[in-house]
Amino acid sequence: MSVAKILVLHGPNLNLLGVREPGVYGTTTLDGINQALTELAAELSLELDIVQSNSEGALVDAIQGALGTCQGILINPAAYTHTSVAIRDAISATALPAVEVHLSNVHAREPFRSHSFIAPVAVGQICGFGPDSYLLGLRALAKRLGK
Repeated sequence: MSVAKILVLHGPNLNLLGVREPGVYGTTTLDGINQALTELAAELSLELDIVQSNSEGALVDAIQGALGTCQGILINPAAYTHTSVAIRDAISATALPAVEVHLSNVHAREPFRSHSFIAPVAVGQICGFGPDSYLLGLRALAKRLGK
């Protein structure tokens, strides 16, 4: 069975998971999420390239860098979900299947969080399941890729 490579992108402030607003985002750290993703990826015969950045440009660079090396993108754009045309355009330009994930239910929070620039260019969006949003997203992407 061939191994597909997935770019996992964590946006701004996700490096503070575990201490940042635990009532909203839970107590699982980013390292904990990455470990769970790595374990699931092994089960699904996937390889992960994991990047976290607080910089919009670094996220765009990572998306562009996935072209030709990755078969899909799992992305939690965090606050850039609601503001970044650049990230949206980078995903669109690569034409790689992308799944957008969020720890919290963005549709049950402040009204501005309901708008996503990413969703229209993603194959799907999963939100509200805490760290499991990432695992559900990775499973959905694997299925999309025929894994």
